[in-house]
This record gives sequence, structure tokens and C-alpha cells, in this order.
Amino acid sequence: MQLYNTLSAKEREVLIEKAGKERLTISFYKYAHIGNPEIFRNHMFLAWDALEVLGRIYVAHEGINAQLSVPAENFEAFKTHLDSISFLKDVRLNVAIEQDDKSFLKLKVKVRSKIVADGLNDSTFDVTDKGIHVGAETFNELIDDPDTLLVDMRNHYESEIGHFKNAITPDVDTFRDSLDIIEQELSEFKEDKKLVMYCTGGIRCEKASAYYKHKGFKNVYQLEGGIIDYARQVEAKGLENKFLGKNFVFDHRRGERITEDVIAHCHQCGEPCDTHVNCANEACHLLFIQCDTCGEKMDQCCSKQCQEIHALPEEEQKKLRRGKTVSNKIFKKGRSEALLYKKSPETVVKPIFTSR
Repeated sequence: MQLYNTLSAKEREVLIEKAGKERLTISFYKYAHIGNPEIFRNHMFLAWDALEVLGRIYVAHEGINAQLSVPAENFEAFKTHLDSISFLKDVRLNVAIEQDDKSFLKLKVKVRSKIVADGLNDSTFDVTDKGIHVGAETFNELIDDPDTLLVDMRNHYESEIGHFKNAITPDVDTFRDSLDIIEQELSEFKEDKKLVMYCTGGIRCEKASAYYKHKGFKNVYQLEGGIIDYARQVEAKGLENKFLGKNFVFDHRRGERITEDVIAHCHQCGEPCDTHVNCANEACHLLFIQCDTCGEKMDQCCSKQCQEIHALPEEEQKKLRRGKTVSNKIFKKGRSEALLYKKSPETVVKPIFTSR
């Protein structure tokens, strides 16, 4: 029984190009109580591999979190399979605003302790006891209310390139960092303010909404479907779009444009730019914002040191990396002393939150 990829990413890329068929980039999640995540994982892998689904999927006792790419011609079969699973029947599917046939090049279905790492060890916390979900129209009304606290539940490198007007954007590296920080900073408003949250597709907000209800917040709301579905709704219904800039996404695209506003700056020269790249030095791979001019000047590297290493023959680079832990700065996205413009010059820094 084959429960792993048999093709490399490069081999798969070639096959996709040869096939010339449209693929859809989709994401969905569902909090549920899964008794045996390992068996469930195997079932999903076999079914989706047969449908040529590619992507990154996490399964845990608390549910499933999926970001994937499926051939358009297999979409109905894929949806039929989802509907055959009781807790996934009619689950909301977020279809990407901007499509890319190569958004994912492997099928990875992994069992994790949680589908969203939260750092919480509270057995009395029920993730399915969530806050009130609202659509784009109600969301717009809520965030215009002076009694509303609008909080971005994403990380600093995500909100830097795009966020809602007047949102609180915590200057954090991970979701687990934000939960207690936000609770502490907003604790005096538990009784009388509306706590409204948003994220990319809704999964982080849903867990956060349940957590903040557990912590005593009385009026907790989240944007249904996150930024992805909000963009679709405002266009379909002709609503005012209160989002500014790009929505960061966790696939090869790294972002999809929601509005033409460019609110971020190149981390190397400070010019307006919201294009994320990874440092070309494989021993670094730092995620940062780089404009085309700096990309050409720096050979797509984040620093002179990385540029010098990247210029070496491949075998020399491998020798330098040999025996060392890959210094992939996964938790230091956009944070490096080599980057002179890590945030917009206009950024006002507060003790915990940054307000852009």
C-alpha cells in the first residue's frame, strides 16, 4: 500500500506542464473530534492520491487543516469524497483568488498533535465552542462600530503586506505567541467591547474565538472564511473593500493581491514593495520582502554574506552546509540584522502591538 510520494517536486512540475490542465488551489479546515488520526490520514492520502490531489494537509485529534491543489476535472469527485465523510459534508472550501497550477507539487498528509500549533495545555478548553461567524457585510458593519476591537490573528510578516484598516496587528512570529499577549492587552475590555478577529482562511480565528470565550470575553466574533472569502464576497455583493494590500498565502505564490495598495517596503532599500522571496542561499532561505532592483543587485539574497556563498560553485556550498543544522530561519521571517527596512518607515511601534 503506497502512502508516500513517488515523484520529486521537479518531476511533478514537469508532468503538470505536459498535462496542460487547469488546477484549482483550495483550502479548508474543520475542527472536529477525530478518534484515530493515523487511520484517517491514510484514508485521505489514498483517496486523494488517486484524484491527483497535491498539497499540505494536517490531521489531528482536533480536526483537519488542508491547503491543496486539485485538477479542475477532478473537483466534483473530490467534493463527493469530502461529502462522504460526516463531519466534512458541505465544508466550506476557500478557492484561491489567484490561481497557480504549481501552487503545490507534492501530496503531504501529516498527523500532528494539533492542526494549528497554539502552545496551549488546557484540557478544559473546547476548541469546538467557537465565537460568532460573520460574513463580509456584517463584518464591515462591526468594524465601523467604535465599540469593536479588530484584531489580526496572523503573524507580523503576513500583516505587513496586507491588513484591514484600523486593525490591531500584533508584532509576533507565531500564532502561539499571540494568544496570551492579546488576552493580556485586551483583558479590561472583556465585558463591554466586541472582539472581532480575522485571519487568512478562518482556522486561527476559530481556535482563538473559542479560547477567548473560555477566557471570559463576552462578545467574540470572527470573519467567516477569512480574508480569502471576504475578497470574494465584497466583489460579488458590491461591498466596500476595507482590506489594504496583499493576502499572504502559504504556498509557492506567497501572496495574492486583494487591492492595488502597496503598504509594505523592500527590506533592503525601503522602496514600496510587497513581494516576499526566500534568500537564494539554501543555508539561509530567509523569507523577506525584496524589490526587483535589489533582487538583481543582490542575486536574490538577503545579505552580502549570503550573496558571496550563493556565488560559490554548488559543491562548495554543499561542503559549507555539510554536518550543520540547516539554518532555515523559519521562525525569523523578515527578521535579520542584515535587513535595514524590516517595517514601513511610518510604522508606529507600541509596547506589544504595532498599528499600521
